[in-house]
Amino acid sequence: MSILHIVNKSPYEKNSVEMAAGYAKDGDTVLLIEDAVYAAVRAGSAAEKLNGLDVSVLGSDLAARGVAEDKLVDGINIVDYAGFVDLVDAKDSVQSWL
Repeated sequence: MSILHIVNKSPYEKNSVEMAAGYAKDGDTVLLIEDAVYAAVRAGSAAEKLNGLDVSVLGSDLAARGVAEDKLVDGINIVDYAGFVDLVDAKDSVQSWL
């Protein structure tokens, strides 16, 4: 059973990214939206928590926060809203981390 883990809180304010990463298994995807996109920044201390995971970020949230795509950890997938819907459709269930 595959899960889409959606995280929207900054990794520097809450531990939602860390919790989602801890529960994510093979076949799961972690989707970072809103302030959680900061976890995907290469120079950030939160990025190491995402090592080895299938991680996507919402491109419009990156743009809204002024985060350039070249600042992201290698291997991060950038999706638009249609890609978000595709991820929800592709997984057996969705878990939002607050």
